Amino acid sequence: MRSMAHSAAATAPGLFDRFRQKRRRLIKKTGKRLIRRLGHFLGRQSLVGDKPVFKTEDFPWALKLEDNWTAIRDELDAILVNHASLPNFHDISPDQANISKGDNWKTFILFGFGFKAEANCAMCPETTRVLESIPRLRTAFFSILSPGYHIPRHRGVTKGVIRGHLAMAVPEDRENCWIRIDQEKVSWRQGDCLVFDDTFDHEVRNDTPERRVVLLLDVDRPMRFWGRLVNTIFLRGIRWTAYVQDAKKNLQSSQQKLEAAVARADALHIDADDEPPTDKR
Repeated sequence: MRSMAHSAAATAPGLFDRFRQKRRRLIKKTGKRLIRRLGHFLGRQSLVGDKPVFKTEDFPWALKLEDNWTAIRDELDAILVNHASLPNFHDISPDQANISKGDNWKTFILFGFGFKAEANCAMCPETTRVLESIPRLRTAFFSILSPGYHIPRHRGVTKGVIRGHLAMAVPEDRENCWIRIDQEKVSWRQGDCLVFDDTFDHEVRNDTPERRVVLLLDVDRPMRFWGRLVNTIFLRGIRWTAYVQDAKKNLQSSQQKLEAAVARADALHIDADDEPPTDKR
């Protein structure tokens, strides 16, 4: 009897996990249908049109990012010292495993669906200051793409936000490092901001020997009253789904791992400084 009880207890977590996965797939499938319908409505409510790529000068927050890009880059340089310890995109958001493979797409998250990554933000105070001055900011993180990596075609979650890429590190061979959004193929220019709608089919390719880094952010799309109201309700609801909550837990874990890696690196640096000089006589 005891062995039977033990066996049942051992299989229970497996059954529960399978139930959760099945439920999650069902919710995801239903959610995609709802999001498609919602996208059509939000597109009609848009005050900036419904097109793949926008003019940067139409968005004050994009111009503000460009004005501050060198200060942001300085903080990024300090983060990249610990590049190997940064989490992969799919480590934070398992739902991205179909487009993020291996160690090719690293991230350093500052804000995610309205949640502030306090430890990461503390490491980038000037970047955080600029981001917190942007009204209706939803998400912001450094997106670090390895040489030779291709992010397959995919679509974003909601038309309720506009996406920005502030180019922080662009390979010298710009023509072979690009993003295609719908029918438009664009290469980044260091210090410039690219503004687009990520619900259009898009892909990224870095066919160079250098890494590409952008500060990626999502900001609420300017819309009429009913569009703003529906979008606010939708984004508030999505914060409590597994899609966001799992990512939030993973983010907290990744921050702790990164802090530990930084502490180890600092300790090694201090130990090296304390070593007596070698007598070369």
